[in-house]
Amino acid sequence: MALRVVALLPLLLLTLAIGMSIYHWVEGLPWPDAFLNAAMLLGGMGPVDRLQTTQGKWLAGGYALFAGLVFIVVAGVMLAPVIHSVLHRFHLETGGRQSG
Repeated sequence: MALRVVALLPLLLLTLAIGMSIYHWVEGLPWPDAFLNAAMLLGGMGPVDRLQTTQGKWLAGGYALFAGLVFIVVAGVMLAPVIHSVLHRFHLETGGRQSG
């Protein structure tokens, strides 16, 4: 799973940087506030600060949709080995005896 984290880290950092840029340059938030808002959206929670401009609302809405998709992809990739292991553990052998 550590290799999966390393492989997904560039995607997460790029997505976070896009969100921070939107909040900083379009909405004029300071970098720490821009980080907080982008990280909250990327983590599946929601923004903290209220948006002031129409352009910022459109861009933040698009970023929220994109961040939600990235969240689902990252969760799926990270949980895939666990789900695979659980499925193998409960797999029943079908060879040998047949019912009916």
